[in-house]
Amino acid sequence: MAFFGTNGVRGIANEYINPQLVIDVARSVGTYMGSKGTVAIGRDTRASGEMLKSAAIAGALSAGLTVIDVGIVPTPSIQYYVKDHADAGIVITASHNPREYNGVKLIAEDGSEFSREGEKEVEKIYYSREFAAAPWENTGDLRTDLNANEYYINGIMDSVDSKSIRKGKFKVVVDTGCGAGSVTLPFLLQKLGCEIITINSQVDGTFPWRNPEPTPDVLTELIDIVKRTGAVMGVAQDGDADRAVFIDELGNFIPEDVLLAMMAKYVLERKKGPVVTPVSSSSRMVDVTKDAGVDLAWTAVGSINVARKMMEIDAVFGGEGNGGLIFPEHQYCRDGAMACAKFLEIIASGQKLSELASSVPEYYNSKTKVRCDDLVGTMERVKDVFVGSENEVNTIDGVKVWYDDGWVLIRPSGTEPIIRIFAESKTQERAESLMQEGVKLVEKCRE
Repeated sequence: MAFFGTNGVRGIANEYINPQLVIDVARSVGTYMGSKGTVAIGRDTRASGEMLKSAAIAGALSAGLTVIDVGIVPTPSIQYYVKDHADAGIVITASHNPREYNGVKLIAEDGSEFSREGEKEVEKIYYSREFAAAPWENTGDLRTDLNANEYYINGIMDSVDSKSIRKGKFKVVVDTGCGAGSVTLPFLLQKLGCEIITINSQVDGTFPWRNPEPTPDVLTELIDIVKRTGAVMGVAQDGDADRAVFIDELGNFIPEDVLLAMMAKYVLERKKGPVVTPVSSSSRMVDVTKDAGVDLAWTAVGSINVARKMMEIDAVFGGEGNGGLIFPEHQYCRDGAMACAKFLEIIASGQKLSELASSVPEYYNSKTKVRCDDLVGTMERVKDVFVGSENEVNTIDGVKVWYDDGWVLIRPSGTEPIIRIFAESKTQERAESLMQEGVKLVEKCRE
């Protein structure tokens, strides 16, 4: 398996993700850049963040890079900053992983995530141990810029209908989970004229109330406050704030696949053009784009792949069914705060979130995973089963097979010895049936 997973490299902090590993990743980036240029380095709020950020700074300086320390920042904030102020970025984050994790994510000069090709080159240098070592007099300069978050907030303000949102004076309940969104989202909403009720919005790398992943079961307090206060919506972010999930004005958690289709529908009502999403996304995206008369492009799972495809075909919108939405008018990366501002724009236009959610086609999902020690061989045998099939088959990431009444996706994990099986249909019973068929096929093919 590759060193870099779907989004960076992650593991238990100070065990797998220790200072030496981070130093060597930063030295690899510096070597890849030819010991020239500027790299912005920031972190989320995790307890191990300052230690590992310091290691990244040391490694980058050792390779001869100029370093800008931007402090605690959401991942999309440092991405927006890199686009105009640096040649690359390194962010110390484990995104939605539990509190004991940390990780390293690389940012390209245009603010998007490092390409898969770029990651492979950095990985090759990392494993070769052939790091560039700058002469003593050229070991790089370090400076601090704590204005990255303000620059990012202003960028979002310029990308949405701020005037209409301000007129609404909307009440919004915010749960940033003590993560990096704590230093941006409440302040963005304040500038947008909202009345804000915050919970878990203090910076605390121990994440005392909930883990960084904003799942429905840990958002009961947020849901309760939305109901009791008459707020127009509730929003919760993950640890590095590149994703957000939403509660409608009735206190209902909006499933992430529905969220993606809702935003696609809103965008396409105002601007026509192609949309990009991973093969794991719901058929809701097929229906929404078909109704709008635009093309839907599929990619492998991972926001890197979605963003790169969006750039390639000049897409008007893209995203994943996990709360990660990408707005090209702002930047080519997942952005939880931008998504929040966009949903406020929807509300300002006169639509309630519950109404927009109910207008999206309904589907049911089922998913599981199967342990497999031979991922490559097993997946090849799964693909062989569908050679010449009458069904539509997509092999861009695993194997996705379309049926008249649903689909099943079988794909290997990028970080564990498991194969994931996802299924979707118009009924829960059929989704379960398709998922079980997928399990049986994987079990047969791994033998």
